[in-house]
Amino acid sequence: MTTIKATAERSLAGQLLIAVPGIDDTRFSKSVIYLFSHDATEGARGLVINKPAEKLFLRDILTQMKITECPINQPLLLGGPDKLTSGFILHSADYRVPATHPIDDGISLTATQDILADIAAGKGPKSYLMALGCSSWTRGQLEDELSGNVWLTAPATHELLFQIPYEDRWQMALKNMGIESYRLSALAGKA
Repeated sequence: MTTIKATAERSLAGQLLIAVPGIDDTRFSKSVIYLFSHDATEGARGLVINKPAEKLFLRDILTQMKITECPINQPLLLGGPDKLTSGFILHSADYRVPATHPIDDGISLTATQDILADIAAGKGPKSYLMALGCSSWTRGQLEDELSGNVWLTAPATHELLFQIPYEDRWQMALKNMGIESYRLSALAGKA
C-alpha cells in the first residue's frame, strides 16, 4: 500500500483523501475528497466527490438562474461543510475560461455562473461534477490529520472522479490502492 505524504514542499492538490473507518467527524464517514488546493501557507481545500445532496439536482440550480433549456438531471454533491452557498464545478481540462483554475494536466475547477450556462448550452466540459460547499483545512491541520491516520491519500483518476457511481467511489478508491475495505480497522494506529 502506498500513500502520498504531504510535506511543506509537496502539495497534495490533485490527490484524493479517503476517509478511514472510525473517522471522528461523521460528516466525512466513507468520504472521498478531491483536493483542489494545498500549500504550506494557506492550508487545503477540496470537494467531497461521493455524497450527493438529497433531491437537489443541477437542473434545479439552472432553473433558479433562469437557464431553463437544460435536460441535465445530474445530482449535486455536498462538497463539504464550508462555503455552503458556493458552487464548485470540477471538470475535465477541455473547458477553460479566464476564471478556470487548472489543478493538474487533466482536471480544472471553475466556480462561475458562466460555466453553468455553457453546460446547459452543450458548450461546457466533456466531464464535470458540481458540488455545493467545500472542505477546508487551516495551515498544518491536514498534515496533522494525515499523521493521525484519519485519511489515506491516493492519486485521482478521471474514471473515479466522473464515471464511477457515487455510492461506489469510496470502495473503488480503496480498491485502486489495493485495499479491501473490510480489512481496514476503525482503530487508528501507527507502525
